[in-house]
Amino acid sequence: MWTKLILIVLVQLIYVPLLTLRTVMMVKNLKMLTALFGFLEAFVYVFGLAMVLSGDRSITEMVVYAIGYALGMFAGVYIEQKLAIGFVSVHVNILHNNSEMVAKLRKTGFGVTVFEGSGKDSERFRMDILARRRSEKALYKIINDFEPNAFILAYEPKTFKGGYLTQLMRKRAMNRKQVGAVQSASSDSESVFQETVSEIKTELGELQKIWNKP
Repeated sequence: MWTKLILIVLVQLIYVPLLTLRTVMMVKNLKMLTALFGFLEAFVYVFGLAMVLSGDRSITEMVVYAIGYALGMFAGVYIEQKLAIGFVSVHVNILHNNSEMVAKLRKTGFGVTVFEGSGKDSERFRMDILARRRSEKALYKIINDFEPNAFILAYEPKTFKGGYLTQLMRKRAMNRKQVGAVQSASSDSESVFQETVSEIKTELGELQKIWNKP
């Protein structure tokens, strides 16, 4: 009895993080990894559901299934935060033009644009900063060191158009297509399985580049 309940929880702890990883890969347009995690997710889901719905269909097992799912959600959120794939746009409002902080941010690798505007009581300066999510804490530390009273607003941008970042992302997509085309041309004699493995390796390499890039 206890062995089955523990197994149900473990299955859910595997299933929900797989769901998270599949969603992340889908957002990053990594097709083969999305399909791979989707397959594993469906397999684990059916396995867990079969355990609960087979036999006596115990209420206890159903409750444990739900508890395992909730714990899996915690694990999935933790994994997503650790991966931190994507960008964050941060607006920082300060009372004066802190050129020293701007220089520090740019030296660290953050893109910074400074605007001057009129506030309720005085002139204000706003900085628009684009950063990778995994660098967000480092960004906030620099801001807090220079401007502990700064007003900060952050959000995840959904669309990119124009500018250096868009050119960089387009170049990366073209490189991925070229690598895929070269591998496809050189694998006429390979099986479908080998081609699939090659494409998964290519997407894993692309994911590693995204992670390692400052």
